[in-house]
Amino acid sequence: MNISATEIAKLRDKTGLPMMECKKALVEADGNEGQAVEILKNKGFSKAASKSEREVKSGYIDSYVHNGKIGVIVEVLTETDFVAKNADFRRFVHDLALQIASAKPIYVSSEIIPAEDIKKMKAEYEAEVGASGKSAEIAGKIVEGKIKKWQSEVCLLDQKYLRDEDKTVGELLAETIAKIGENIVISRFIRYELGD
Repeated sequence: MNISATEIAKLRDKTGLPMMECKKALVEADGNEGQAVEILKNKGFSKAASKSEREVKSGYIDSYVHNGKIGVIVEVLTETDFVAKNADFRRFVHDLALQIASAKPIYVSSEIIPAEDIKKMKAEYEAEVGASGKSAEIAGKIVEGKIKKWQSEVCLLDQKYLRDEDKTVGELLAETIAKIGENIVISRFIRYELGD
């Protein structure tokens, strides 16, 4: 199938991935842009997974202050100083700071939520669902769904990315790893809100 340079450039602009990767995905998807995006997402995740064991010893700290009322500091690590100075990497870190300011995550990922926080939320949801008179099996599923929804709101990697709600911040991270070619770890962040 013949894929035009315009189609490739359009997909590259949309995904930020290299031209050759975009061309391969479009060929594989018979020119269907939506399918090509899915192919690239899947490849991005596999590339991110293959790099996840590599040591991160450099990085960048960015900050963002919104109207003097909300402040964010975020630390993102990568493998080399070369990437830490890369404009795409720094843009990614700054986008994270904006995300944190706006979406108010509490944790980087669900893996680091303290067990007592999950237990507390579960107890709250069980009390809420228990009052509805549902069967134990249905109530259990509702509580499980509420816990997952809560995690998607309070965990940065599970949140919908504000600039493109078709993807999560975790998917954006995987795409950035695939694009840059190094392991990237969002190590920590602090969010301040005036009066909080």
